[in-house]
Amino acid sequence: TSPKDFKKILNDNGLKAPSGHYDFKTFIKDNNADFLKASIECANQLGSEYVVIPWLEDTLRSQLDYYKRIAQKANEAALLCKKAGLKLAYHNHDFEFTQKIDGEKPYDLILKNTSVIMEPDLFWMVKADEKPADYFTKYPGRFPLWHVKDMANTPQKEFAEVGTGSIDFGDLFTHAKKAGLKHYFVEQDVCKR
Repeated sequence: TSPKDFKKILNDNGLKAPSGHYDFKTFIKDNNADFLKASIECANQLGSEYVVIPWLEDTLRSQLDYYKRIAQKANEAALLCKKAGLKLAYHNHDFEFTQKIDGEKPYDLILKNTSVIMEPDLFWMVKADEKPADYFTKYPGRFPLWHVKDMANTPQKEFAEVGTGSIDFGDLFTHAKKAGLKHYFVEQDVCKR
């Protein structure tokens, strides 16, 4: 489906796509800006506000020098997005908290060394024993996009349908203003129902 066709589907159903996840591997790893430019063009055609880095594969994140490159390329991408009227965001999983690079969490390295905004996946933060509200307090206004996904109250802590699990969204949403929340996305992911 082309961006134009997808935009028509959204319009026909009264929907909007304020953000989208786009592959940044070729830009970070190979310095290939073509895919990034295509992603920016796609986001603009869809009427989005944000372009999101969704994932960093293992080969991109095993040492401090790699994270320095990620930060450098993310800042470059943020400038390209800004010139196109968009904002760049970063979406986390749990490795950004469980991995340590020279004693620091990768999530903190990204926050400290880039200008990008964050799209916290609340499930992965909580699964990594982090308190999202602590980050909202430390970096106010930097978290306008949230992935709202619940965690089963089991030893495996697998995905659960929102509202059936153990994450206290009522408490988290009391921090929305401090976080700078503008959009949240309820994510079903792979659940039992």
